[in-house]
Amino acid sequence: MLNVLTIAMFVLVASVTALLSFRLLNLRGRYLDRLAARARTVSPFLPSPSLVWRELVSWIGMFVPASPRDLPRLKRRLVRAGFRNPNAVRVFYGSRAVSTVVLTAAALGIGLRTYATTQNLIFLVVGGLFVGYQAPMQYLMLRIRRRKRAVEKGLPNALDLMVVCVEAGLGLDQTTLQVAKELQTAHPEICEEFAVMNLEMRAGKRRVEALHNLADRTGVDELKKLVAVLIQTDRFGTSIAQSLRGHSEYMRVMARQRAEERASKLAVKLVFPIFFCVLPSLFVVTVGPVLTRLIRDLIPMIENM
Repeated sequence: MLNVLTIAMFVLVASVTALLSFRLLNLRGRYLDRLAARARTVSPFLPSPSLVWRELVSWIGMFVPASPRDLPRLKRRLVRAGFRNPNAVRVFYGSRAVSTVVLTAAALGIGLRTYATTQNLIFLVVGGLFVGYQAPMQYLMLRIRRRKRAVEKGLPNALDLMVVCVEAGLGLDQTTLQVAKELQTAHPEICEEFAVMNLEMRAGKRRVEALHNLADRTGVDELKKLVAVLIQTDRFGTSIAQSLRGHSEYMRVMARQRAEERASKLAVKLVFPIFFCVLPSLFVVTVGPVLTRLIRDLIPMIENM
């Protein structure tokens, strides 16, 4: 039994290691494809299933009652998640209605199929209703967190390029536009936000208002600090290059401190994986053969006594 358990543990660890290595290799390939230049091809319009499904969900969302009090917060979340379509609110409400109905019906069908009791059937239906209602919002929050991480990841490179452009003689508006063009392939999220800010200023908004909208759309603390620095620089007439360089050094120091903090927490976080994953396998590998031999030798001796 111990030998079978040892073999199973070895196969499991080897499989997980192989899957992680393949995933890392695919991740590197995706990064290389993302950095490579792509030729845009124009294909004839064909109604795809995704487009038909989106239109159907949007049509269903028209009939779902919406709360006027929660509508501004939902629109802000949709923008932070990257959904800028005017019909995004209707698509969200339609998706929530469809997921609620589908999961509730699936839970009811599973309960009737398994001949569950009335109490368990009620629990299944309520659980399906709750999961279906919360699933679109949880997906939206996941998209917001991913976009925030992408913006935070691209902000240091964008800030360094802004320092180079400002020191080369460009103004702040031309600098953000140039950054949006140069980093479009590597960091499309932050470039999209800079492009929207430039479009707002071209539409007639003041620079301060456009910068505030940039910070509010992303919700990233580091970008809010950068916006505050740019607003103060524009208000008091100080050097933009010096302010950006000082803020870049501040961001590097903060990133180093966060990395050191995470490194110091690593020892505590590794206690539970080592205790529940590493030590049992070591115990099986090292002590298992000894216990097997002891049991094989001692049991006959005890029976002969």
